[in-house]
Amino acid sequence: MHRFLRRVKRRLGHHIDRGREKRTLAPLYSPDPEDLDVDRHLVGVLGWLRRAQDSGSDRGVAYGTPFGGDFDVSYPETTGYICQTFVELGTSRGDSDLLDRAREMGAWEAEIQLPQGAVMGGKFNQAPTPAVFNTGMVLLGWAALIRTGEDRFKRHATRASDWLVSIQEDDGRWIKGHSQFAPPGPTLYNVMAAWGLAEAGAAMGEDRYVEAAVRNAEYCLGRQHGNGWFPDACFSDPREPLTHTLGYCMQGLLGIGRIAARKDFTAGAALLADALLQIMDSDGYLPGRLNLDLKPAAKWCCPTGSAQTSAVWGELFKATGEEKYREGVYRINRYLLGRHDVRNPDPRLRGGVPGSWPVWGEYGRLTVLSWAAKFLADALWLELQISEK
Repeated sequence: MHRFLRRVKRRLGHHIDRGREKRTLAPLYSPDPEDLDVDRHLVGVLGWLRRAQDSGSDRGVAYGTPFGGDFDVSYPETTGYICQTFVELGTSRGDSDLLDRAREMGAWEAEIQLPQGAVMGGKFNQAPTPAVFNTGMVLLGWAALIRTGEDRFKRHATRASDWLVSIQEDDGRWIKGHSQFAPPGPTLYNVMAAWGLAEAGAAMGEDRYVEAAVRNAEYCLGRQHGNGWFPDACFSDPREPLTHTLGYCMQGLLGIGRIAARKDFTAGAALLADALLQIMDSDGYLPGRLNLDLKPAAKWCCPTGSAQTSAVWGELFKATGEEKYREGVYRINRYLLGRHDVRNPDPRLRGGVPGSWPVWGEYGRLTVLSWAAKFLADALWLELQISEK
């Protein structure tokens, strides 16, 4: 009986602590729901990413910032695809600072590349282990830099690509080389890493890397459900995946489909993208998790996944000209902008994007995340490109 009472007290104490944390920390992030200016929010989120890079002793980008805390250490995985975003926006907007920062990110990733060619899992640490997914994310950044004429990154991209190909199964999946922080076995969101492999192959003229990426996309597409949902596509609950990791599946298929001219991959991404258009509320809300029937499995939104979905719709509009995709971009972005704090006096929070909305939701609770900021920047930049003049 005493042991049972102690367990009850511990649980009550945990709930009380979380409630107190919510009351004291949640108000630190206070967006203006009336401020829906796309340019201002894009400047704000890029400003946060710049500060996240400048916060540490290296040129990686911080993992994020817990409410009431400081910038965390650098995160190799997200620095890789933030590098891609900085190259693309820096080139398109004529922003030399973004391009310089992207080169510094790429150089830092090269410095910490593991001997076998892989990229470490988790945050930057002194006891690194290889990770398939993170390696693909850094390839996205190196490939973007190589396309700008930065040939010094070819050697690093080749080593990383060779490692991915060397541990790939015959059917295209990866079951070895996963991060120690990821679930065991094949994960369909690795198609996002395969996209990095395809981008590297295209940038360096190495067809074998593109072919390996195609094999993984075929494996992913072969397991997609008829309603668009993907199984084994979440690092925390594969039965009720995050819209974030479902977004990885869509983005990976779209990217490889574009490079390999595979319309079936694009169609697979569009199948889920179309379903999400139907699920989205009139105000732009998407639930943070979806079960196999595409029914809500969470009462909170995952802004990261919503921003990725916006970017997918933006790419599909560019490819097809179908107005439903542009309307979807406008609607979901209005939801995100109304929950994006660009007026915060704290530079560690100002312009950052929370893991959940409300901010005390399960994913990235009471924390702004570097990858959420990256995907919001992508979504807003795509909206500016496709906006009616």
